[in-house]
Amino acid sequence: MSTSQAYTEMAELAGGFIHDVKNHISTLGLHLQLLTEDFAEPQNLRERRALERVRKLQGECNRLVEVSNDFLRFAKATELQRAPTDLNGVVSEIVDFFTPTARAAEIRINWYPCGILPWLLLDRESFKQALLNLMLNAEQAMPQGGDLLLQVRVEEERVCLAIIDSGVGIPAEELDKVFRPFHTTKPGGTGLGLPTVKRIVEAHEGRIEVQSEVGCGTQFVISLPKLR
Repeated sequence: MSTSQAYTEMAELAGGFIHDVKNHISTLGLHLQLLTEDFAEPQNLRERRALERVRKLQGECNRLVEVSNDFLRFAKATELQRAPTDLNGVVSEIVDFFTPTARAAEIRINWYPCGILPWLLLDRESFKQALLNLMLNAEQAMPQGGDLLLQVRVEEERVCLAIIDSGVGIPAEELDKVFRPFHTTKPGGTGLGLPTVKRIVEAHEGRIEVQSEVGCGTQFVISLPKLR
């Protein structure tokens, strides 16, 4: 068995385990909700403390569900249904979807499609999820607003998509860790967003690279093979 096959089997096993765990978390969350309703109008200090503790437990359950969902997306990132696809169209869709979020965060999106672009073999939905992850990552890097640039270009046998933000940047010592599962410097982050992006890109026979400088922003470049 190859390393790739062994990794896939392990991811499937872990995915099944997480799915079962989510069922138990849902049951726990339901009972916590019932307790919240029981203490909806606390009559004394003891009941107020009980309600506060129940709400904290609800928050932890929600956090576990979030982590579980992120892990399931990570585990299933290589399950693709690829078809000939126009990359310009995919990027345009996700830019339209993200524009209201960007406006609320005072982020200006500059999207430069390529006029003549060869078709690519893509799983449209999973690739859109990868792009959304990168754009959300850029939003978090620009808490005071800024610029987000997306540009497609053709290079020999590959098509490249650049996602560039004017955010806070990534320290040099962190750059080689950004695609490592569960590594995060963000409070409340799961550390699975960028690793999931990398798995999706590699499942498309692509590559992703990152360049960044603190205070100057970050650039991710996805390189994908042309449809043969």
